[in-house]
Amino acid sequence: MKCVILQPSYIPWRGYFDQIRQADIFIFYDDVKYDKNGWRNRNRIKTKDGLQWLTIPVLNKGVEENHTPINAVPINWAQNWNHKHWNALRLAYSKAPFFKTYEDVFAAFYERHDEYLSTFTIDLTIAISSLLGMHTQFVRSSELEGISGTKTERLINILTRLGATSYLSGPSAENYLEPEQFAQAGIALSYIQYGYPEYEQLFPPYEAQVSILDLLFMKGPQALDYFEENR
Repeated sequence: MKCVILQPSYIPWRGYFDQIRQADIFIFYDDVKYDKNGWRNRNRIKTKDGLQWLTIPVLNKGVEENHTPINAVPINWAQNWNHKHWNALRLAYSKAPFFKTYEDVFAAFYERHDEYLSTFTIDLTIAISSLLGMHTQFVRSSELEGISGTKTERLINILTRLGATSYLSGPSAENYLEPEQFAQAGIALSYIQYGYPEYEQLFPPYEAQVSILDLLFMKGPQALDYFEENR
């Protein structure tokens, strides 16, 4: 059984969903320290004026100093960010071939008023996975009681608890994972290789580093083909 463990992110890029696609079980690593300048609460979309950041504001005072876990970071509802994000998405993608197909799904998400960032981003990621036709099982690491250890040790403890026989990691993790620990635990370790074919976008030139929503709105049910072509 193949597992992937990644921190929850906001409308992440294609590579994130490729890892979901290849996993039997995908674990949202939501009880580790929140990183203020990462992808937990932001991503980019493609517009007629170039790339645009969409950032969910959070109440992050003291977050890093207190080692606040991702699942305890609250959204800052003093700002009307949800309607601004939805308006930005409609402006950028209303003419995309499959925007109308999925419009109601996303409109409902941007009417939500979740207290915590990870509640919103995890539910949205699961919904997008379903729209892409994926059938992966999802687990939150915070739901697994009694998991201890740091770095590689903790990952292996999670994988062992879930009965994993293989672990698929992002390529950057090769710099810090300890492969001998995976071997000792009897878990095969592999690294995904990114490198996806281009597809038609509304506003050339092509830009690969954008949210999965770009591919979904442009290719609809055929979006998975753009993962398979990388194999």
